[in-house]
Amino acid sequence: MKKLLLIDDDEKLAQPLRAYFSRYDLDLKSEIQPLDAIDRLKREDFDFVILDVMLPQIDGFETCRRIRQFSDIPIIMLTARGEVMDRVVGLEIGADDYLPKPFEPRELVARIQNILKRSDRRNHSGVYQISDLSIDLNKKLVMKNELIIDITSTEFALLALLVQNQNKVFNRDEIMLALKGVDADIYSRAIDVLVSRLRQKLQKPELIRTVRGTGYQLVNR
Repeated sequence: MKKLLLIDDDEKLAQPLRAYFSRYDLDLKSEIQPLDAIDRLKREDFDFVILDVMLPQIDGFETCRRIRQFSDIPIIMLTARGEVMDRVVGLEIGADDYLPKPFEPRELVARIQNILKRSDRRNHSGVYQISDLSIDLNKKLVMKNELIIDITSTEFALLALLVQNQNKVFNRDEIMLALKGVDADIYSRAIDVLVSRLRQKLQKPELIRTVRGTGYQLVNR
């Protein structure tokens, strides 16, 4: 079941959509405050975001920009105004699609399903494009500007873990558990050294973000 996050300050919208989405094996969660939603996306795994343009605190455009700083999760934007410029701006800052309000729930589901299918096909090849890096999970290759970067199997395993979970912060224990089958001698302090080496080899220190007191997260800018 795919897990979706609705970011919309209309509290009456979530419940009927949640019930409708469940028919299509879609699990809808909701947040009415965009800053709370951004924090939740950093803590939990989601497959899709439905984002309203008109929001308190910060608008949907700024919310989309902030999400794109750490995640490439698919996003569809909802706009009550239906203005062409709103749609253009939304797509330019990284939204995958838009839908004017009011909308038919079935159309929203159809658009979500189509975007998820495209996303699944892109990742089925096992190749991820992060900035100027190409990461092939099947071939265990990392390339930058068509040149192979020489990294160890443990470094690649860490990179693969972060790349496949770009909206998740991993603590050291979780990383150690994930790498157990790759490096039997991995231990807590070694994680910090491993991250440092990987940053140097990728020549992108900003790519792997240190979350103070927690762990590490891949930031796809």
